[in-house]
Amino acid sequence: MSLNDTGNTVVLVLDANQRSALAVTRSIGLLENTRIITADAMGNALAANSRFSHLYLQCPSAKKNPDIFVNWLSEVIVKYSINLLLPVTEITSQLILICKDKIPNVELPFASYQQVMNIANKAKITKLAPELNIPVPGSKFYSCAEELDVNNQKFPCVLKPSLSHIFENNRWISTQVRILQSTRDLKEALDNDKYLATHEFMIQEFIPGHGAGIFCFYDKGEPKVFFAHRRIREKPPWGGVSVLSESIAIDESLKNYAQSLLSNAKWHGVAMVEFRVDTAGKPYLMEVNTRFWGSLQLAIDSGVNFPHWVYSSQMKTAAPIAEEYRKGVRLRWLLGDIDGLFIYLKSERYTLVDKITRCMQFLMIRPLRTKHEINRFLDIKPALFEFKVYIRQFIQ
Repeated sequence: MSLNDTGNTVVLVLDANQRSALAVTRSIGLLENTRIITADAMGNALAANSRFSHLYLQCPSAKKNPDIFVNWLSEVIVKYSINLLLPVTEITSQLILICKDKIPNVELPFASYQQVMNIANKAKITKLAPELNIPVPGSKFYSCAEELDVNNQKFPCVLKPSLSHIFENNRWISTQVRILQSTRDLKEALDNDKYLATHEFMIQEFIPGHGAGIFCFYDKGEPKVFFAHRRIREKPPWGGVSVLSESIAIDESLKNYAQSLLSNAKWHGVAMVEFRVDTAGKPYLMEVNTRFWGSLQLAIDSGVNFPHWVYSSQMKTAAPIAEEYRKGVRLRWLLGDIDGLFIYLKSERYTLVDKITRCMQFLMIRPLRTKHEINRFLDIKPALFEFKVYIRQFIQ
């Protein structure tokens, strides 16, 4: 059966080298009469090697060449009769919404561009949250660096641009959240991050504690399903992407806050609402990610098939059953975990005892509870591709 056979739904999964794109490809690829095309700016990509990817297309970079990418996308939608677009990065998602009028009619699993930016803008939701009785850190707002008195700040604090990515003059500017310990740190950040001179940002109080998140899917303003997990190990070890995570019960207070915010926005699609929980257990709203997240496969393995929910909403097919998901399921990104271990062992932050303990934890495998994110026996080629790329980094 070819891509264009009558009765097929053709789905284009963009940003195909992302782990979340692989999870989406594997999930949607199991549905009947569905064909997956994957695409990325690389010559080859992670999801392209999945047995569920029927065709891989190398595309222009949405970040480096936005205009060329939009033109390419428009041609591909027509050529392959694409029914549904599934980008998994913020840049690609927002660019498609910005240029929606230039793109042929196709299903997009997003709210309007304005709704998305209202939620993606950290300053906007920080100002809105108190009106919805959602706690936020103490925050000061600045439209540009010139308004800031660098000699009158309390430390530690967090310098947080309002947007993670800024689209300006047909180019993307990626920003950075920084934890600052001194006036010197603040001055260095202002010198290094030139976008702060002309774009809005916040200075927030630093909340000691740990991060927590609520993952959810909304269908045209109606909440459908929620999920939660905890990070066990990260890369780098002191805070970064999750390399070992575990599904956990949902904290009802976090869920209520997330639902209050997203229902107020009449949300549509997936979202990850992030909180910082202080040492006393009080949560503070941090930000909302309006795209699929890195550890998406854990939710799917636990029984919350977010890509299927998105597909059923957009294509008007039968939705999954929102059953109670399994707790205690673990997901391991093996090569990321290996990297995290190397970083830990080389770091001067940890004692010899810490490092021995970390090695023992790394070797403790719970095969009945832990699934590998990339390494799947029934779809092994993505793991082989990732391993080749990993080894190549050491050889070159």
